[in-house]
Amino acid sequence: MQPFLVSHYDFDHPLAGDPTRETDLGASGTSITLINGGAAMRVDESAYPGSGRALRTKQVNPSVTGNDDWKAGIYAASGVPSLRRFNAASGITLMGWIKPDGTNPNLNSMTPAPDDLYNAIGLFGLLAGNSEGHGVRALLELINVSGTMKLVALGRRVDTGNSVTLAADAEWPTLLPNGRWTHLAATFDFDAGTMALYRNGELLPATYTTAGDQWALAGDAARPHRTSATDPAGIKIGGSFPQNTTERNAFNGLQDDLMFFDKALSAADIKAQLARFQGRAQ
Repeated sequence: MQPFLVSHYDFDHPLAGDPTRETDLGASGTSITLINGGAAMRVDESAYPGSGRALRTKQVNPSVTGNDDWKAGIYAASGVPSLRRFNAASGITLMGWIKPDGTNPNLNSMTPAPDDLYNAIGLFGLLAGNSEGHGVRALLELINVSGTMKLVALGRRVDTGNSVTLAADAEWPTLLPNGRWTHLAATFDFDAGTMALYRNGELLPATYTTAGDQWALAGDAARPHRTSATDPAGIKIGGSFPQNTTERNAFNGLQDDLMFFDKALSAADIKAQLARFQGRAQ
């Protein structure tokens, strides 16, 4: 899988001379910023034995409209050139370790209502080429689906087109228990028009929330079908707007070994990568 690994963040490798940034261990060299919390966001917590440090993201002042939530990422309105392998991509895979702790979902700090919760909890993903810091090409998150919070993969093939959401059938606290590390993966096959969700290496039963050709594959004669030929506007981790202009969908918890591949990996690939993590500890 190494040839398809574009970006990888294990939060054990501060950028030389700037501990507020994290080095990309993948091929792209896309360093990200640890926003608002800086170096304090790296915590001595192992997702698996031998994994080193993890990233903490959190909501800081839920009752105050501001830009102080701890989150991570990179943003450029014109696109991030080092992420060009996700330009006109026929497939993407997101993979990483997640540990919720504290409250989730969180209060909407952008409204005055004292009981207004965000309708989503941001985990991590790639922004679309035309993104304002929220819209995505590929994302793992928790979001309200018909009144119930669900673990989902959300993908968008064409920047100006519709997104597609694949929601895990099981209740999200069962899939992501508070205070426990869980390995998640999502695959996006833009050519076949399919997505998949995995938990601890196993395929999750899941349901698409909308029917029909939402990715407009029927109108695209070229094969393989690909995403828009634009560089992603960046990466977001633990919330939206990595340019830190506003707050949305804060995640209280830890993340580790976040990996971004430019291929829709197979179930066997995902199981093999999880085994590699586990085997490293032996």
